[in-house]
Amino acid sequence: MNQDVSTATLNLRSGGAIPQIGLGVWQMSPHVTRGAVLNALHAGYRHIDTARIYGNEAEVGAAVRESGIPREEIFVTTKLWNEDQGYESARRAFDTSLRKLGLDYVDLYLIHWPVKEKRRESWRALEKIHADGLARSIGVSNFLVNHLEELLGDAKERPEVNQIEIHPFLQQRDTRALCAKYGIVVEAYSPLVRGKRHDNPVLRRAAKRVGKTPAQVLLRWGIQHGLVIIPKSADPGRQKQNAELFDFSLDAEAMSAIDALEQGQATGWDPRDQP
Repeated sequence: MNQDVSTATLNLRSGGAIPQIGLGVWQMSPHVTRGAVLNALHAGYRHIDTARIYGNEAEVGAAVRESGIPREEIFVTTKLWNEDQGYESARRAFDTSLRKLGLDYVDLYLIHWPVKEKRRESWRALEKIHADGLARSIGVSNFLVNHLEELLGDAKERPEVNQIEIHPFLQQRDTRALCAKYGIVVEAYSPLVRGKRHDNPVLRRAAKRVGKTPAQVLLRWGIQHGLVIIPKSADPGRQKQNAELFDFSLDAEAMSAIDALEQGQATGWDPRDQP
């Protein structure tokens, strides 16, 4: 396998590419974020995922600037929070995020949650932000089939990315199938199930067979399903381990056994009841 964390990418419909492994910084305090992002970038990560509501955009931007890595080699994502949704408010919120990041553009801007009555106007704002060149790509987060079908019904531009919780215990197969139909890349947040299921015997057996940890098996499962994965860790050793996914693979038997773990288990926000 000749890929690694710095070179593994998935193609976006617009012609660009998104690194397949990113560092998530949700619930990472500002005083920790800058160092964690710098460590990740120096370890080869080229994709950082933040959001306005995380409160650490400024620290992410500082680390990107201080890393010494050319800006065009780092993929930065941020997101539009719920209370900022609507056309004009979304435009203002994006400007604020860009200013906090201290960057000229973001690589991906996402609607963070499918807020009823506002998500269509928010999407119009994202289309304008993209047209102005301030976001290289635009997409959504926590959008399931009903939310996507509504958006696709009247959007001028289809989302390029949908970021949703995915792991073997919550596989979102119907949403992934719709995204595949329309060329929407799927990003998996909480791919490690927030550490809750690493003692699962299926994962432990698979890990023993390949000489890896259950966490690495979870992440490799996502890679082999063609997902972008954004594990979160501020620990340099854990960041390194989470990126060591290209010197092994899971065989068909292991993938089938892990696929059979589906339980519909959401560990965080659950948009299934969001109209």
